[in-house]
Amino acid sequence: MTDSTPAAESDSRSIPPFVRAIFVIGLLYIFLAAVRLLEGGIKGFGSDFTDALFQGVSNPIAGLAVGVLGTVLVQSSSVSTTTIVGLVASGVLGVEDAVPMIMGANIGTTVTNTLVALTHMRRSSEFRLAFTAATMHDFFNLMAVSILLPLELITGVLSTTAEAITQAVSGGNVGGSFNSPIKGAVKWLAGKMEGVIEPLFGEGNVFASALLIVGVALIFMTLTLITKNMRLLVARRIETSLNAALARSGLIGMATGTIVTIAVQSSSITTSILIPLVASGILVVRNAYPITLGANVGTTITALLAALGAGEVDALTIAFVHTLFNVSGILILYPINRIRYIPVQVAERLADMALERRWLALGYTGGVFVLLPIVLIALLR
Repeated sequence: MTDSTPAAESDSRSIPPFVRAIFVIGLLYIFLAAVRLLEGGIKGFGSDFTDALFQGVSNPIAGLAVGVLGTVLVQSSSVSTTTIVGLVASGVLGVEDAVPMIMGANIGTTVTNTLVALTHMRRSSEFRLAFTAATMHDFFNLMAVSILLPLELITGVLSTTAEAITQAVSGGNVGGSFNSPIKGAVKWLAGKMEGVIEPLFGEGNVFASALLIVGVALIFMTLTLITKNMRLLVARRIETSLNAALARSGLIGMATGTIVTIAVQSSSITTSILIPLVASGILVVRNAYPITLGANVGTTITALLAALGAGEVDALTIAFVHTLFNVSGILILYPINRIRYIPVQVAERLADMALERRWLALGYTGGVFVLLPIVLIALLR
């Protein structure tokens, strides 16, 4: 919790809470549009690059690295897993080769909230909480992969189970589409922003670069303002009630993370919104933890819907592998008290080290999400 200063209390009284709440909702809306601008800028450098990256990988470790790097590049596991589903549906990629990539996508998607945590670097107390909240997601997914990837390579348990589920549910014409109202509203605002930027910078790489710069700038600005206003908006009593509700049952947090992620169709958005809440002391790190796990499950809906739309058995199988991987990770790591909070404990230690040496946070982010995957791909592909 953060102590209120006289100036902060005065400011809090000067602006009615409902006005501040509307302002925060508006900031969240701009934040989501900024994330979409960032994605659009990355895609603007060439839509064929991601497809080419995911093709022709048979080594499982290289496939894992490709999943990580591909997701980092597009800043969305939904985009990368949908690409993988499409390649499997077209026969370009086999289910066996796609499984490590799906797992890598789960690791790669955590880079967004880690980058968000870096925006708090100038404020020591906020930075420690924010970096812990971000990297506990990293370490959970790394632990899940370290257990389930070898198990899958030895036994094929995930793909075999996914095939059985596919056979059970694909007994007719499969197909479907889904468009979140939130996603549509965000797409509209991002489109308006792009309409302002495009006449100034034209098309091609210059336009893509402009989208990246504007997206990053808006993300930093909105998150700073969201953190400040959420601290003033949420009273200590509400903070206590929120944390008490989440502390009673991790299932509440998981359900919340799953539902919110399905609504916005992005685990990166869900977990990134958590960072300023934890940084400002509104949410306790350990209560935010199950929400991130729920976000892992919720994000699999996009690949499932893409597979249903493709109507191919193999595509549906790899989509179910994605869901089974995330659910299995929770079932293995969360129920046992002795290992449940290992990702949180490791994240706390890393945050303490990063607090003393800020360059370590930058080195960790660049090394784990960019440098290491590139090296593994170069050596093993």
